[in-house]
Amino acid sequence: MRIISGKLKGRNIKGYDIEGTRPTMDRVKESIFSSIQNYIGDAVVLDLFSGSGNLGFEAISNYSNTCYFVDKNKECIKLIEENINNFNIDNAKTLNMDYKEALSKLTATKFDVVFLDPPYKNSDYIDYTISYLLDNNMISENGIIVCEFDRDIKKEYNELSILKEKKYGDKFVIIFKKNK
Repeated sequence: MRIISGKLKGRNIKGYDIEGTRPTMDRVKESIFSSIQNYIGDAVVLDLFSGSGNLGFEAISNYSNTCYFVDKNKECIKLIEENINNFNIDNAKTLNMDYKEALSKLTATKFDVVFLDPPYKNSDYIDYTISYLLDNNMISENGIIVCEFDRDIKKEYNELSILKEKKYGDKFVIIFKKNK
């Protein structure tokens, strides 16, 4: 697994083989980032359910301002921190905790980009997280939420519109944009 664009292009990300994670494939990541390139620069990013940190590292490589990596798996956070050190990154923060606890701790933060790639066994993670982010005004004006999932999810939120929706094999990606 590698970073495909930006200032860290070509660097290998450790952690692709952590049990219980499914890193986003390069072709899917490339499609996502080509769709959101106008939102990444200078963005405050949340990589929730970060696993290897694949999406967050791609955002950092493409000049995001700050990235918060959140995962409850200690091994994931350990490898993300190792990658942060190896890449000499100073604009990343890690939170080793459950997603609900992390959202509660980050309530005062406004995010420009949120990556949601939760465990597929429970699609309720996405609806809970989006509702929490909107209810607590945690998405900036023109902010986006990138969701990866394997089954049908709620697609209608009063404050969001769908920027892009695409199927990649057995994986679906929806990019929501906050309405003005």
